[in-house]
Amino acid sequence: MAAGEGRLVAAAVLLLTLAGPRPVPAELTDGNSEHLKREHSLMKPYQGAGSAAMPLWDFQGSTMVTSQYVRLTPDERSREGSIWNRVPCFLKDWELHVHFKIHGAGKKNLHGDGLALWYTQERLMPGPVFGSKDNFHGLAIFLDTYPNDEATERVFPYISAMVNNGSLTYDHSKDGRWTELAGCSADLRNQNHDTFLAVRYSRGRLTVMTDVEDKNEWKNCIDIAGVQLPTGYFFGASAGTGDLSDNHDIISMKLFQLMVEHPVEDDTVDWTKIEPSVSLLKSPKDNVDDPTGNFRSGPLTGWKVFLLLLCALLGIIVCAVVGAVVFQKRQERNKRFY
Repeated sequence: MAAGEGRLVAAAVLLLTLAGPRPVPAELTDGNSEHLKREHSLMKPYQGAGSAAMPLWDFQGSTMVTSQYVRLTPDERSREGSIWNRVPCFLKDWELHVHFKIHGAGKKNLHGDGLALWYTQERLMPGPVFGSKDNFHGLAIFLDTYPNDEATERVFPYISAMVNNGSLTYDHSKDGRWTELAGCSADLRNQNHDTFLAVRYSRGRLTVMTDVEDKNEWKNCIDIAGVQLPTGYFFGASAGTGDLSDNHDIISMKLFQLMVEHPVEDDTVDWTKIEPSVSLLKSPKDNVDDPTGNFRSGPLTGWKVFLLLLCALLGIIVCAVVGAVVFQKRQERNKRFY
């Protein structure tokens, strides 16, 4: 009886475990130089520092290249600057490590506006979204340092991700909340130590992690599956200031190729023709503020209701199995008294 009881309980626990969500932790590379793609990387010493003669990178606006950093904007009002890789990236799986610094004289909430990292079809096109074009095609990671929405409960600076096929507009007045896929708060401004961001895209999964606490370890910020990005786009970084300002510096951008196996059918896909998209159980417009600085979903969708009902049903089954085991055990004990 003990063996049978153990098998039933183990089966019940296994059933419940398989039914629940099991997030997969992101595993970033350790910066293996073997897979570093130098044609897509920006590192010291910068070739042509202080001039426009950078063979692999173009810059515009207020961008200034020094021997120690690339300053996208100085700590001055109404400045915009960007730097863009000249070489389109045809890697299907990649990871970008960015060493950056955002700093200035402004005190709390008296600085802005922020920095953006791009993987887009367009390049060198100035605009209102942190110094670059709106209605873009591709991926943007925003490091927003100023809350434009006075009603927000989010903690800034705030990092968010957006995928666009050219049809979406970034709403500065709401800090991009309506088009945000996911995000997190990160204390990344005016730090006396190095600050890093990692963006990983592999087999349709987008992961963003930070290392801004001087611990030499990555901290999860964003992890989204179902992301479709084409090849042949360009990497870049931009920043902008308005009535408030900050220094926005890029120290390095290192791109690594990820050695990942793909299904055989992927060989027949023209990855340059894929439209940027995301398959979600919810619309980004369902995002509402969370005092913790993270986002939570809005109204329940049909899929969420189905999953909740499925989990509830499985929970009832598990309880019934355990209850049957306990009842049977008590019956066995009662028989011994007769």
